[in-house]
Amino acid sequence: MTTRRVAAVDCGTNSIRLLIADLDTERMVATDISRQMRIVRLGEGVDRTGRLANAAIDRTIAALGEYAEEIRSQAPEEVRMVATSATRDAENSAEFTRRVKEVLGVEPEVVSGDEEAGLSFSGATRELAGTGGGPYLVADIGGGSTEFVEPRAHVSVNIGCVRITERRLHGDPPSSAEVAAATADIDAALDTAAETVPVTGVRTLVGLAGSVTTVAAIALGLEDYDAERIHHSRISATQAHEISSRLLAQTRAERAAIPVMHPGRVDVIGAGSLILDRIMTRFGFTEVLVSEHDILDGIAWNLVQ
Repeated sequence: MTTRRVAAVDCGTNSIRLLIADLDTERMVATDISRQMRIVRLGEGVDRTGRLANAAIDRTIAALGEYAEEIRSQAPEEVRMVATSATRDAENSAEFTRRVKEVLGVEPEVVSGDEEAGLSFSGATRELAGTGGGPYLVADIGGGSTEFVEPRAHVSVNIGCVRITERRLHGDPPSSAEVAAATADIDAALDTAAETVPVTGVRTLVGLAGSVTTVAAIALGLEDYDAERIHHSRISATQAHEISSRLLAQTRAERAAIPVMHPGRVDVIGAGSLILDRIMTRFGFTEVLVSEHDILDGIAWNLVQ
């Protein structure tokens, strides 16, 4: 029997996601049974308080309860939940862990930034093997942190769409001074990342997570979010810069009116798009290869390897 059914849960700063998949370990092919996402903003206020807010924990546990029912109905052999930046940074992560185990039956693994990077790289590049696009640099723009990983090194830096929004972008729309301050924070973090992750010889930038896929959906002119069209689309640096500039100049209401905009990303997409823009500028990439497969897929495959 080469096919195994597994369930993976990725709990980040902004969203919690579920993947139930049948993994063919002989042909190395995955068949999705269920792929879901909820915006829960678990990391709301963590950058300022150092703690997970009670309301944020409640939102996350409520979404996790729905996932637990789906998992029980699909009867996977293995279940793994990974928690990333917000939980890693919070003083009261033990309370969150206890409540997760009550609902899901397993404890969340609070992984390091390095582990997060490795799982993201595995999930994003597995199906690219043999396409001739490597070596790859994977950039996973999360809510609280951004991971960079390539075959020789990986690093996690504390810039994410939620963290930068809460720290710098308060206006509606943000002022030019606020955008400049956010840009300075991002550039400083990218300078730190560049000390660890060399980009010499990298051929392809692979961009992951909701900020990147939302920018791609806008660039493609989609009226409805279409994961199949977004997956492995290529967005130029010019497009990324133009979209980021436009989003940062818009009011919240104007961003909310964009057809492909998820309601939970309206207030943080400006920061997320700015991070993508600055990555491409800092490292000299003319385009980004957008992937819908990421850490969630890496968690799933890790269960059978």
